[in-house]
Amino acid sequence: MLKRLHVALVYNLKKDGSDEASSEDSDPNKPRTRGNAQVAASKLQQTTADTYAEWDTEETILAVRTALEQYHSVTLIEANEEAYARLRAARPDIVFNIAEGLHGPSREAQIPAMLEMLGIPYTGSDPLTLGICLDKSRAKEILSYHGVSTPAFIVIEPSASLPPAFPLPAIVKPLHEGSSKGITNASIVRTEEEFHAQVRHVHATYRQPALVEEYLPGREFTVAVMGNNGDVRTLPIVEIRFDSLPDGVNHIYSYEAKWVWDNLEHPIDVHECPARIDQDLERRIRETCLSAYAILNCRDWCRIDIRLDGNGEPHIIELNPLPGILPNPEEHSCFPQAARAAGVDYDTMINGVLDAALKRYGIARP
Repeated sequence: MLKRLHVALVYNLKKDGSDEASSEDSDPNKPRTRGNAQVAASKLQQTTADTYAEWDTEETILAVRTALEQYHSVTLIEANEEAYARLRAARPDIVFNIAEGLHGPSREAQIPAMLEMLGIPYTGSDPLTLGICLDKSRAKEILSYHGVSTPAFIVIEPSASLPPAFPLPAIVKPLHEGSSKGITNASIVRTEEEFHAQVRHVHATYRQPALVEEYLPGREFTVAVMGNNGDVRTLPIVEIRFDSLPDGVNHIYSYEAKWVWDNLEHPIDVHECPARIDQDLERRIRETCLSAYAILNCRDWCRIDIRLDGNGEPHIIELNPLPGILPNPEEHSCFPQAARAAGVDYDTMINGVLDAALKRYGIARP
């Protein structure tokens, strides 16, 4: 019998107000908060309703573990202050990394940086790519340099006395967030008063610079990408269905659209996959995404958000090298939805990401 690889699944468990109960759970096979390290760490920053939106639910973590256990032995390691010591002691053959982190604009890069220090292989992009993609302005600057279209933008630091002029309408968002954190229906600004108020809101609430982007009026899509080097492929394109949102709201994939209006109790058809688009637009979207994936040195997988301008040309909104992977089809998670549309089930998708990393490192799969 072939030796199974030892895979460490490194994660952040979404907080639900029951931290103490989670930390007392004695089952080593369940994801949990270990001790009070995570709770204490959370007190170092101002928390908001969306603070932990990027983190994964227990259902997701266990679904990933179940998928990996089809072929490998799996150890769960939470991405908290104890992670370095646990990784050093465990010495897994490879880490399946879905940790988003908590503090600072480089939070998604922290676990990969630890792993590189320890010489442990891992799935996904390296610390540099993760840091650049979370700093949306840096990613946009690099893409623009290489001729990949992205909306015009400015960055407004919290120290700025008065926001500079910018063509309206525009969208105002935190510079260093994902999962639609800080993007609400109020993020689209059409007057100078709204513009100034939303910039102040981002500064006060998220304690970081505000990214102000040109508002593109066209359709919006997201594209799941998998693979490396000459073996990169895109999965069926997902369109964000704005006509499914409540009447009168702005046509953006906001925090409300992603986490409030679309839920298990009251689902809405916010995604259409495969998107109903002609072959030429599909080609242009795929080419734009593959260019961005290569330019920013993404590895193994990434989800890329695209929006069309008034002329129907695709622009990169952002890259998500740690994509959301909710396992329940009714929760409308884009990457698994695209995989299902390609005939790839959840377990095969997860193991496909691991296999891409194993191939990249030259590690033989059992």
